[in-house]
Parts: sequence; structure tokens; C-alpha cells
Amino acid sequence: MDLRAHWRGRERYTVFATSYGDGAEARALQADWYADPDRPARLHIVALTTELQPGFHRIPQDDPRLTLTLLAMPLDAALVQLSAQPDAVFLDAVPGAGFVRPLARIVAAEARLSATALDEEQRAALAGQGFVFGSDNEAVFASRKPRLPVPPVPERRALVIGAGLAGAAACAALCLRGWEVTLVERHPAPAMEASGNLAGIFMPLLSRDDNIPTRLTRAAYLYALRAWRQLGGIDGAIEGQACGVLQLARDADHAEVSRVIAREGNYPPEFARWLEQIEAEALLGLPAPDGAWLFGQGGWARPGSVCEAMLAACGDRLTRRFGVGSVALENEDGQWLARAEDGTVVAGAPTVVLAGGAGARRLAQSADLPLAALRGQVTHLPGGAAPSLPLVLCREAYLTPAAGGILCAGATYDLDEDPGLRASSQQENIDRLRGLVSDPLAAEGVPLAGRVGFRCVAPDRLPLVGRLPDFAAAGATERLRDVPRHPGLHCLLGYASRGLIWAPLAAELLAAQLEGEPLPLESALVDALDPARFVLRARRTGGGRPA
Repeated sequence: MDLRAHWRGRERYTVFATSYGDGAEARALQADWYADPDRPARLHIVALTTELQPGFHRIPQDDPRLTLTLLAMPLDAALVQLSAQPDAVFLDAVPGAGFVRPLARIVAAEARLSATALDEEQRAALAGQGFVFGSDNEAVFASRKPRLPVPPVPERRALVIGAGLAGAAACAALCLRGWEVTLVERHPAPAMEASGNLAGIFMPLLSRDDNIPTRLTRAAYLYALRAWRQLGGIDGAIEGQACGVLQLARDADHAEVSRVIAREGNYPPEFARWLEQIEAEALLGLPAPDGAWLFGQGGWARPGSVCEAMLAACGDRLTRRFGVGSVALENEDGQWLARAEDGTVVAGAPTVVLAGGAGARRLAQSADLPLAALRGQVTHLPGGAAPSLPLVLCREAYLTPAAGGILCAGATYDLDEDPGLRASSQQENIDRLRGLVSDPLAAEGVPLAGRVGFRCVAPDRLPLVGRLPDFAAAGATERLRDVPRHPGLHCLLGYASRGLIWAPLAAELLAAQLEGEPLPLESALVDALDPARFVLRARRTGGGRPA
């Protein structure tokens, strides 16, 4: 099927294929797009694959006008979870006719369909849903059933508040799509709050039931690894080491659950490998009595260097407004204005992304979000104060290999707002460190040194990604899609302890929502991250404000 006549004159064009194979057809389609002077401004390819771990995989492209999303799941599940309106569909030897109705629900008006083979049952089912055949295996979707409106092309100007991991990732995702972005930060430089730690750990999360946090973290972790390579890589543009992470089992029961997960064989060894005691201890050089998970692609990175790399990728589309102190937001004639405490307008744009962590509680529009700030003190140790490690070691706490002569151990979870270092928190970190390395004298007598940061946390420990709800106007709303929103206001908040890996994918999700692109996550996860979930929960529990 030649798509060039069909896509001409369009802003966006989305292709859905039931088999990615070796990628040759996708590359050929991209080549056709490049060769056509009347091509659409943006081309999106979504395809099923069997080569990757379960879930959605957004694969970063060298050209930001192209997106590639691979879905590692059965066709019926993919059609339910896909947030996209395909303009063209390629069916490759799909069995049965159960896919027809869910496909017809999502395709765009006048979508083209091409199939390698169709039986009579499939042709009849497709015709019954509005596909009109011009040849044996090609059809046009001509149903009169209402289609979702195509999202309008946005005015590509945005204001991002907060220059930590969340804000820097938002700037990168938008600037790469041609947006003009103004980044507003109350501090004089980026990454001066929770994103300012010397080391952040990147690793996936495992669970027996493959629950929402596990699926989200897996997708975010894999996307972050791909996105960082495009920025120059760990130990390149990004300061850190992809040295691996060894997560010790907590006890014998935890080890047995881990063995069950390992026996199910859902993870390739480079992603996660279970090590019994002998193998774990041989790798670590320290006791590991209950075994451990090895995450070979994991490691540590300095979050500030990740922020710097993402902001550098923005080029001259990014304007920085740093050191402005706290700001307030107000809307004038469809434009959001950020005003400093003296009333001066710092910046304005029709779209705003709140990415300032728990600082969002100070803004009137987001004050009702149930966000908390959890204090985390990290301890900095001189290189010889603990055993030398070949990789990151973690259990309830973590210990990094030495970098610049400093080991990082921590971090505490405190409910107070004390910004200063304190001896009791350092002792807590040291006690847990001694349990990690099985040495009751490790870090004996070290001076008080480290850093305090405040994690932004939601009650369900999931991030908030998407349009900001208007709590005051919610009324008796029962469904996410019906929750009223503040026009043009969006948020990237609540990253807790996983901002390093959540930030790139969350920003990609928000940018895709703003652009009307296929979303990089299954719809169940998108809904789980929607900030408006707290409006519905408050209503269900009978409260006016979320808690």
C-alpha cells in the first residue's frame, strides 16, 4: 500500500502494523517519508513485536519528527491499551476476527487498511464495521460512526516551572518537537533541590504480579537507558557508571519469592538475573546469605549531570529564567503569566508545565494536589570508610562505588522539614550500611557529611503526569475523562525516589499528549498517572479535598 497520496497535506500521520519483524518495513516507510516533499510534518509508527519485554516501548529516533512505539503484547490487548488514531493499518496474517471491532473503534476516519491475507470471516467482519474493500486485501474505513476529533496543532510555546529532573526532561521533550520553552527556576541554577544529590540509582522493579508500579518502572527504566544513550551516555555526557546494581534479598522468604519470579523466565538475563548465595558472594566479595538480584544494565548517575545534558539538548529553543524566587500563576486572555513576588511578570505562555516537586503546593492552581515532601538525608563517606564495591549495592538502603573519593549511602525517609544535616540521620544511614556489608565497624567515626533533599510524593507513590484538574469545579464527576481541567495547565510531579528514571518517560508522555501523538504507555498506566485520579478518590471517600 502506497501511503504517499494519502498522507499529503497532513500535520500528523500514524501507521499501525501488527508485526514489526526486523524493522525493514518501518525503515522503508521512513525512507518514503523523507523522499516525499509533501510529507506530513510528523510520522508515527506503532507496531507489535515479540522481541522485547512485555509492555509499550518508545524507541527514541534521531529525527524528533519521527516516533516509533513497539508493543510487546497480543493484538487484542494492544488495541485496548493503545491511545492513538491510526491513519493506516497493516495486518500481517492475523488469526480470527476478534480484532476487528476494537480496531474499528480506534482508527481515524478514512483510514487505509492493507492485509497480507484475509479469510472470508475476516473480510465480512471488517466490512460490517465500515471497511470498504477495493481489492481483496485493501480497504478504506468509511464508517459513519463518530470519530474522536483530531487534536488541533498546538501553539508550541510553553512555560516550565522547576529545573530539576522533571523540568529538564519536559524542556528536552518539548524543544525537540519544535516548542519554544521558557524554564523558570527559583534557584540560581538547575538541580539544586532533590535532583542535586551526588548519585541517583537506576534499576528496575520486580514483582510477582507485574503490578502497575512494576510495569511503569520497567517502561521508564528501559526508556531512560535509550534516551541517555542519545544524550551521550553514562560516563560520557552523563556523570555516572553503568556498573550494575546488586539488590540483596531481605530474608529467606524474599529470596523464595525471587526464585519463583526467576523460574517464570519473564526477564532476559541482562535485565534481571537471580544469583544464589555462592554466585552473589563471588561477584560482590561480601556476604549475601539469601542471594540477590543482579541488574546488569543498572548503575548510578549524578542527577544534575542528567539535567545538564537534557537542557543542552534543547539548544536555542530554551530560554532560562533562573534565580527568580517563588512565582504565582494567573491567566490573562488565554495566556498564563508567571509573576515574581514583587509582581513582575517573569514569563508567559499558553501552556504551563508544573515540574517543581513539592513546591507545586504553593501555587493556587495545584494546592489541592495531595503531595507530601519527604526528607531524605544522604551520607557522604570517604573512600576507605566502607568496602570497595564493583557495583551499586542495595537492600533497604544503598551504597555506591566511590566516585571522586566519595561513597554515597542512604537515604533516610523523614516526615519533618529540617533542611540541615543531623547526626541521628547519619547514624541511621550508617547502621543500614553496616547491615548491607555485614561489617559492624564500617564507617566508624566518620565526620558528619552529606546532603538533604526533599522528595515529592503522592499517596499512592505514583507520579502525576498530565492535565491539572480543577478541584473546585469537579462537582459529581465520576470518570477521569469528565474531570474539569485548568486550560493549558499540566504537571510532572510526585517522582518520589525514582525521578532519575521516571523523568524522561513522563516527559515523553506529556509531550505526546500535547502533540496528539500515539502515547508511549498503555492506557491503563496513563490513567494510573492522571493527576485527576485524586479528584475521583476524594469523591469516592466522601471528602472534599484529596488526602
